[in-house]
Amino acid sequence: MVIRQAREVLRIEAEGILDLIERIDHEFVAAVDMIMRAKGRVIFTGMGKSGLVGRKISATFNSTGTSSLFLHPAEAIHGDLGMVTPEDVILAISNSGQTTEINTLLPILRDMGAKIIVFTGRIESPMAHHADVVIDVGVEREACPLGLAPTASTTAALAMGDALAVALLSRRRFSQKDFKKFHPGGNLGQRLSIKVKEVMLTGAHIPKVLIGTGILAAVEEINAKNMGATLIIDSDEKVAGILCDGDLRRAFLKGEGIYGMKVEEIMTPLPKTMSEDLTTGEALALMELHQITHLISVDENGRAKGMVHLHDLLGREGFRTNGITDCTERSGR
Repeated sequence: MVIRQAREVLRIEAEGILDLIERIDHEFVAAVDMIMRAKGRVIFTGMGKSGLVGRKISATFNSTGTSSLFLHPAEAIHGDLGMVTPEDVILAISNSGQTTEINTLLPILRDMGAKIIVFTGRIESPMAHHADVVIDVGVEREACPLGLAPTASTTAALAMGDALAVALLSRRRFSQKDFKKFHPGGNLGQRLSIKVKEVMLTGAHIPKVLIGTGILAAVEEINAKNMGATLIIDSDEKVAGILCDGDLRRAFLKGEGIYGMKVEEIMTPLPKTMSEDLTTGEALALMELHQITHLISVDENGRAKGMVHLHDLLGREGFRTNGITDCTERSGR
């Protein structure tokens, strides 16, 4: 019962987001254009759960190059309106579009000269009539079985906010360098700027076995070095390939009797290499491009100088990178 109910919640919320795709239209483009033209900030406002969603989207805007802040609608009419200027864009969030505090606030903001964007599930609501741009974030139903707790509706509003933030990021040509500038104290921002040679494994720490080594011995090396892979080298210590968990899984799935096999029979030849002078951000981009989790630095003779895993770039704090699942290309073996 619990599992079925939880899966139903996720299905309803996923459907709510998917339904938004066809609503990305001229109103969404108008919202992007309005924010790009504005000389001020984007000021988010919303009550209750919608307010929490607004705070999160505001944080995403700030970290991706669009200056913003959150204005509580009830506190705004008790003195906080002083933070709003005519150059600002207001982005109000309310699923019903009938939130009293917001409908009291928006005409005041309009009279001040601020432009207004509304995220609402009811495009004919009173709140929508106060707006310059209305973006429909309505859902067919809430995931709450009582239909009362904001669930699918807040998820949809949050997803639309992310879509707007990314569209603005693209229009501003916001770069990795800009991201680091906005995250000077952040661990990820710091790690993206350092050199690969500062984090890669070297010397005896690099997992490697000779061509001709049996699979079980290679697995022992993988486990001993805790890298999820081992390099395959020839008698001159030149890198000939890489054997990782993915290669082993694929061999098992093919029903091959791998226990009696040699590493070269299932390894991925000619693994991707890098310069040790790349930044970790550049190395991460290479991993994303090739859908891999390991990169190798070699010298002029093709011998391994260093090896880096995705988690070495991100700090091994349990980060996951979307789309990277294996140390070998998806199109590989």
